[in-house]
Amino acid sequence: MARMQTDAQIDEQNETQDDFQPMTAEQAQAWRKQNPPLSVWRVVGFQVLVGLGVALATWALTSRASAAISAAYGALAVVLPAALFARGVTSKVASLNAGAAVLGFFVWEMVKIALTVAMLFAATRVVPDLSWPAMLAGLIVTMKVYWVVLAKRHLFHPKV
Repeated sequence: MARMQTDAQIDEQNETQDDFQPMTAEQAQAWRKQNPPLSVWRVVGFQVLVGLGVALATWALTSRASAAISAAYGALAVVLPAALFARGVTSKVASLNAGAAVLGFFVWEMVKIALTVAMLFAATRVVPDLSWPAMLAGLIVTMKVYWVVLAKRHLFHPKV
């Protein structure tokens, strides 16, 4: 059951909302300097490096080129759609206005998902002697790069 708020609780919420103070221009500039935007292209580049690393590690662990190729294909199933997404959301059309940016984000995210699924369906035809575990390892490890970059984003910014 929904709980009704008392007049005192509503007054307290309104008082808290009235205490909000917008940043000054100097405070906003200092905040931007401490939290610079992260380039989506840096994330894609890091995904490429991680994907290559997974493929090399798979080759070193299994001594099978087919397993390494499978891991690389799994990484490619993340990197290629991510690069297409990055290209789409950083285009001039996406920066026209906020509505176009939001719509563009959702459209390119759907394109990214569809391309990833299509690449996974095509894997058995594209990769000879496909190793599903290796391909999934490449896919999952490369996909987790997003979370590593978010958690450690200060490591991925150029020194200012």
